[in-house]
Amino acid sequence: MTSNEFSESFEVADVSRASLEKHPAEIAGMFDKVAKRYDLMNEIMTVGQLRKWRKAVKEALDVSPGDRVLDLAAGTGSSTAALLDTGAELVACDLSAGMIAEGRRRHPEITFVQGNALSLPFPDGAFDAATISFGIRNIPHTDKVLAELARVVKTGGRLVILESSQLENQVLAKGYRFYLGKVLMPAAGWFSSSEAAYEYFIESVKDWYAQDELGRLMREAGWKHIKYRNYVGGVVAIHRAIRRD
Repeated sequence: MTSNEFSESFEVADVSRASLEKHPAEIAGMFDKVAKRYDLMNEIMTVGQLRKWRKAVKEALDVSPGDRVLDLAAGTGSSTAALLDTGAELVACDLSAGMIAEGRRRHPEITFVQGNALSLPFPDGAFDAATISFGIRNIPHTDKVLAELARVVKTGGRLVILESSQLENQVLAKGYRFYLGKVLMPAAGWFSSSEAAYEYFIESVKDWYAQDELGRLMREAGWKHIKYRNYVGGVVAIHRAIRRD
C-alpha cells in the first residue's frame, strides 16, 4: 500500500489549543502547531518513561511478521517506529496534516494515512491488530472510536491502548495534580511551541476516564478479555483486548 492510499484532506482550524469538546478541526489545528516539538515534550512529560511504556505496548500487541497493524492517532510516527522490529506491516493514521508531514520526514519507511478516527478510511477487518497511544482522549465520542477500531480489526485481533489514567491513591493523585500544574506547565512554556496546547493536554488528562470506565466502554464497543495494567500508580495504564465475534 502506498502512503497516499486512503488519504483524505481535512480543513483544520488555526488554533493554539482545543476545547474539551474536542472538535476535530480544533484538535488537528492544535497538533499542527506542536508537531515539531511534540516528541520532545512527550519525553519531558513522561520523565523518560515513554520508551518503557512503548516496549510494554509492543509486548501486549504480540504481533508476528506480516501482520497488518494500525497505529491510530500516531502523530509523527514515533509510536509506530517502536514496532518496526516486529516485522509487521504498519500503518500510521492521524488527523493532523502537520503531524503526518513531520512523521513522513522522520520516518520515510512508515506508511502514513490521514484519517478521522470516527470514520476510518479502511475496510472492515483490514488489520490483525490496532493500537493507540496518548490519542484516544483527544477524540470526541470515545465509544465511537472504539467501535470503529473494532470494525477495522479482524475477529480475534488485538487492541492495545496506552493512555493517561487516574491514580487510585488520593495522596498520590494530589501530588500528581501539583506536578501537572506547577512543574509540567512551566516546562511547556520553556520547551513547547504552544503553551496553550499543553493547558488543553493537562485538562484532558484530568477529565479522562478511570481504568474500569474505559474497560466498560471497550466491552460495549465489541471487545472482550479486557485487561489493564497501571504504570506509576495509574498515571498511565495499558488496556489490552480481543475483538469479539
